[in-house]
Amino acid sequence: MENKLTTKTIVAIGIGAAIFVILGRFGSIPSGIPNTNIETSYAFLALMAVIFGPIAGGLIGLIGHSLKDAIFYGSPWWSWVIVSAFVGLLIGFLTRKINVEEGEFGKKQIISFNAAQVVVQLIGWVVIAPTLDILIYAEPANKVYVQGIVAALSNIVTVGVIGTFLLATYAKTRSKTGSLRKEETL
Repeated sequence: MENKLTTKTIVAIGIGAAIFVILGRFGSIPSGIPNTNIETSYAFLALMAVIFGPIAGGLIGLIGHSLKDAIFYGSPWWSWVIVSAFVGLLIGFLTRKINVEEGEFGKKQIISFNAAQVVVQLIGWVVIAPTLDILIYAEPANKVYVQGIVAALSNIVTVGVIGTFLLATYAKTRSKTGSLRKEETL
């Protein structure tokens, strides 16, 4: 996990935002609730937040969601853009002790990751997004709280399943600390 804005992290933010846009367009499934989709982009956002940290996670959510909305809908829906940044930032912050770079993503890390993402998604989508929808856009409360609950639940599931899979797979590609030993000679 990177704690600074290194060149590697800046490149990850740019590529991450682009992939967030692509997944937001082509990797989402209509939920049946207006303007609310089941999004795979949040599983990818969580992966990037764990690997690159809270700043990268927040910026990928902010830039990726802003661009997706601007490109596909004409303008960003700022209340949800803010929550995407919040989700990336907080997942990156709360999971900073999970070091998949060390090749570890076992039961303890899976539980920590999912506990963090569930709390963050619930706060973001059930509290912050609907409240901002009401304050910024004067949307009806009953509509936006239903949308927020559906978004929270679907994002919790997609991040829990796809995000956990992505992190476990990524961790397997990393060398475990102390796994390299000097070969003994006879």
